[in-house]
Amino acid sequence: MRAFITFLAAYMLSQFYRSFLAVIAPELARELALSPQDLGNLQAFWILGFVATQFPVGWALDVIGPRRTVALQMLAAVAGALLFASAGSVAALNFAMLLNGAGCGSIYMGAIYLFGRTAAPQKFAQLCSWLLGLGTAGNLLAASPLAWAAQSIGWRGAMAVMAAATALSALSVLIFIRDPGRAGGGIPRGFFGGIGTVLKIRALWPLLPITAVSYAVVLAERGLWAGPYFSSVHGLDPVARGHALLVMAAAMSAGALAYGPLDRLLGTRKWVVFGGVLATACGFALLAIPELPLGAAIATMALIGGFGMTYGVLMAHGRSFVPDHLLGRGITLLNVLFIGGAGVLQPLSGALMTRLSGQPPETAFSILHLVFAGLLLAGLVIYAFARDNPPKG
Repeated sequence: MRAFITFLAAYMLSQFYRSFLAVIAPELARELALSPQDLGNLQAFWILGFVATQFPVGWALDVIGPRRTVALQMLAAVAGALLFASAGSVAALNFAMLLNGAGCGSIYMGAIYLFGRTAAPQKFAQLCSWLLGLGTAGNLLAASPLAWAAQSIGWRGAMAVMAAATALSALSVLIFIRDPGRAGGGIPRGFFGGIGTVLKIRALWPLLPITAVSYAVVLAERGLWAGPYFSSVHGLDPVARGHALLVMAAAMSAGALAYGPLDRLLGTRKWVVFGGVLATACGFALLAIPELPLGAAIATMALIGGFGMTYGVLMAHGRSFVPDHLLGRGITLLNVLFIGGAGVLQPLSGALMTRLSGQPPETAFSILHLVFAGLLLAGLVIYAFARDNPPKG
């Protein structure tokens, strides 16, 4: 329980950092003259920093353990938050997001590595989903509270406060986390050692496309485009926009918690994921209706947030095919796809929205949301051929 709470506090901060731009994006764009492409790139730099650390993190978890790996890496997130708070150019913002993403790159991985090594296999999906669901409260911080703080002390002051909170969280990981014993089976050397072995596991192949798009579209919506959508299509001011995003963030948290025990209750991982992703695709298709009223739009965002949080169950599905001595490499490979998919999608979506800038906002966002729905459906076609590996016990 102590380890869960310690990682939960750290993961809440990681969730904040991956989604706070949606709340302050309009103000940030006005103050520093950022284009839609610049905004898309900002989130992409965070994801680039995050993804770039994943293979080294997999090596470090297998060889060094989660305690020092997570605590030391979080110091980069502290530096990134401080730089963001003082940035005066898009280049400084980009570098700040890169540092911050790198600093958050081992938090969730460190937690699920510890769960995978110390918890019963049938509890793995539940622990992953509950950490994700409760940790998504960081999205709540990046909604109305951030909007209020940005109006009270400015977005720069708010980011300085978050830097201090991140430093305290890193210290708590160093103090309270204990590393598990070394796994048997021989650990390949080097950052990339073992990745080839993991990729040879054929049961993983049908999972890879849906892993790359399922979380990416939800992260892109919540972390970048939901705020501009409510601002330009529905004319919401910063606080009202924060309230609307708070509804989606709360639904994401509740959805992840609800997914936790479903694989054990229903005796399947594959079809839990399949149903959730299909519902998310339907939500994006509904959001593409140009005349969708504000109340319906908020409810649809909540649907997307709730059903879209299949991350934990999909991670458990993939983990079930990976041996213990390759666990660090295996889970970080999957995470590269989860977050790396968003890293590719965010700048591409920024380029798409820039190309559609001459269109009415309703039309531009309708096209964007249809693209997101199409990506999910394409991934599902391949995932339908995956082998189910339900939990036992």
